[in-house]
Amino acid sequence: MRGTPDRTAHADGERLRLAPPGLACVDPRPRLYALPGWGIPVIRSGEKTTIARITACVRTPGPDGKRSQEVREFKATVRGLLAMADWLKSLGVTTVAMEATGVYWKPVWAVLEGDFELLLCNAAHVKNVPGRKTDVADAVWLCQLLEFGLLRGSFVPPAAVRELRELTRRRRTLVRQRASEANRLHKTLEDTGIKLDCVASDILGVSGRLMLDTLIGGERDAKVLAGLAKGRLRVKLSELEEAMEGVRFTAQHALLIGGILRHIDFLDAEITALGDAIEAHFAADRDCEASERPFELAVQIACSLDGIQARTAQMLIGEVGTDMTRFPTDKHFASWAAQCPGNHQSAGKRRSGRTRKGPKWLDGALHDAAMGAIRVKDGHFARKYRRIRARSGHKVAIGAVKHAIVIALYHMLTNGEMYRLPTPNPEAQRRQRERTAKRLVAQLERLGHTVTLQGAAAA
Repeated sequence: MRGTPDRTAHADGERLRLAPPGLACVDPRPRLYALPGWGIPVIRSGEKTTIARITACVRTPGPDGKRSQEVREFKATVRGLLAMADWLKSLGVTTVAMEATGVYWKPVWAVLEGDFELLLCNAAHVKNVPGRKTDVADAVWLCQLLEFGLLRGSFVPPAAVRELRELTRRRRTLVRQRASEANRLHKTLEDTGIKLDCVASDILGVSGRLMLDTLIGGERDAKVLAGLAKGRLRVKLSELEEAMEGVRFTAQHALLIGGILRHIDFLDAEITALGDAIEAHFAADRDCEASERPFELAVQIACSLDGIQARTAQMLIGEVGTDMTRFPTDKHFASWAAQCPGNHQSAGKRRSGRTRKGPKWLDGALHDAAMGAIRVKDGHFARKYRRIRARSGHKVAIGAVKHAIVIALYHMLTNGEMYRLPTPNPEAQRRQRERTAKRLVAQLERLGHTVTLQGAAAA
């Protein structure tokens, strides 16, 4: 159904009535659609960076068996959203679907969360036919999709998990910023001719900070600066003196390095505060009797995996939550996390199996976990990584380890069990030995040797 909206005043919003079809209808403002009994709201931000108004469309069963629809506009303030919620309740709406656009869906979700069944839909899954894109046309289209059961909601974790997610993501962002500032410090010191990083493993340690603070304070004597070394660094006094000699440390360098150090101190304080907030969040969850899978237990379970430390485990739990019943199987979980091959098949031919792009924060946490797991000597994931890397390279091998971690994490959180090493499979080990022997024999034959294998006598 298409046409130009005809606006008439209404008590709690502007009521929209469709004009005769055939006229152009363009409304770039954000919109929300609702279907009573089935439910629809969908939010779109249009081309704007902020939301001023939300358009809501409701389709109701008519007396003649057809659908009738009603469209209204509401302000995006809390008062306007509450008025919209009251309007939806008055029409008997039970399910609400929103199009995920940036962060603009979050205020509406917060207002409607307790009273309606909510669906957050991927915008790419509900696109209309090109050339027919108007707010009213999109409203009708989305209502029809919901009526036929063609809308699939995205995974939105409970409020407690979302709060933890905000904290862990913010901490990860600040940790990255601190690393960037540390790199800037290295570059600035290189410009001054100071080679402190060639002697001290950490220029931001106790000794390094004392030397840098003294440099900023105006001291240029290499012996005095080297004498500030503490602990094991004192055995390298001669090397420190050489690293500090003939420096070009000007007032500009003092200004730049002083600003970098102050920023690093600020970031350290913020990271510590966020860590305390995360621990307080765990403590509050631990005190809640209704929690079936406390965050603290879930973090302990994740930490039982090879190479995963507390921060990475907290990041993982903040992204996936603790309730795995949302995913029917481990394959569904791996598919949602985008840690499995993609599908691209056409005309009977399988084209690309490239893994699709998934949740970037979860992918980053899984990458950190995988890099830690492959460094565990003789660990299961390390052996898997080395085995796959030999034939497919680093990128594919890391992807396989991330997939294995996702599958293990799903079953561990589902059963509430710590990680246990996989049960050895003698048949698989035998086949692996045969493949290795065959590969090594082929290498020797390509070098011009004749190889005869003879099994070793059993001890």
